Amino acid sequence: MKKHQWFKQAIVVGMCTTIGLSTLMATGAGTAPVAAASVSSSTGQNIVNLGKKYMGVRYDFGATISSTRSFDCSSFTKYIFGKYGVNLPRTSVDQSKVGRAVSKANLKAGDLLFFSSGSRANGSNVTHVAVYMGNGKILHTYGSPGVTISNLNSGNWKRTYLKARRVL
Repeated sequence: MKKHQWFKQAIVVGMCTTIGLSTLMATGAGTAPVAAASVSSSTGQNIVNLGKKYMGVRYDFGATISSTRSFDCSSFTKYIFGKYGVNLPRTSVDQSKVGRAVSKANLKAGDLLFFSSGSRANGSNVTHVAVYMGNGKILHTYGSPGVTISNLNSGNWKRTYLKARRVL
């Protein structure tokens, strides 16, 4: 092995060891360190799990962000993400501008999905936000069902989907 190749390999091994030991020391765990992608995936799943606890909570357009007795779509996402340290803006339009774009083919649990649906929709404006759960399912709140789970790939949600953003 050439000297510069050996040096590169030694640096990589040293960095991995440092990161791994730092993770073990910070968590107190005796397991291997978790990759960054897994951390944000597990946070996304935790956000989804928290949101599911509010299934059936009634929808109220313009709902306050200080109560969990009712939600509108963006107060719901703001609330559940906030519990995991992600401070989202109040409206779905403003939420659609944070994070980074992600394609529909690369969605992960915890991604924010945006739609142009309902009476204020014109087909291109953001009027609704939901959280991607995985397996083509979205967690959100609207109308009479309140907080509910819907299929992203059928009906209204398939027709009115605009884009997705990753904030984790």
